[in-house]
Amino acid sequence: MILENYIRTINDFPKKGISFKDITPLLQNAEATEECLNLLINSLQGKKIDKVVGVESRGFFFGILLAQKLGVGFIPVRKPNKLPFDTISASYELEYGSDVLEMHKDVIKKGEQILIHNDVLATGGTIKAVCELVEQLEGEIVQCNFLMELAFLNGREKISEYEIFAALKY
Repeated sequence: MILENYIRTINDFPKKGISFKDITPLLQNAEATEECLNLLINSLQGKKIDKVVGVESRGFFFGILLAQKLGVGFIPVRKPNKLPFDTISASYELEYGSDVLEMHKDVIKKGEQILIHNDVLATGGTIKAVCELVEQLEGEIVQCNFLMELAFLNGREKISEYEIFAALKY
């Protein structure tokens, strides 16, 4: 199965000059979703995972599937003021400013083995902030994994101290 056939490119979205990689066709096909999930799971062979962290919002799709397949808990990372309990936060830079991500402060115990998942590794700012959240709670990052990596944006450089896996690379 060629998973790239299930990724649709939308030019000039969300703004001119951006070629957005739309995963909706992948999510609509159970066989393609299963194939992608298996690629992500197979990258974890021999690794102990205690929890999966998924990043709002497209990181939730496969993040929860990974947690279910691994038989572990799922932790959502969200934009500010979306989580109902006490949170910790980390800011990150965007090309046009900055933003903040939050996580409940009681979701990771010291030393827990954490898998971080998001849909795409682009410039690396978002995932670097998520790594900071996990480390604030003294979790140990086993891997950062992604449906796809936009390698030309060099996001890998911002998180080079961690193991990285992407099912697809552009």
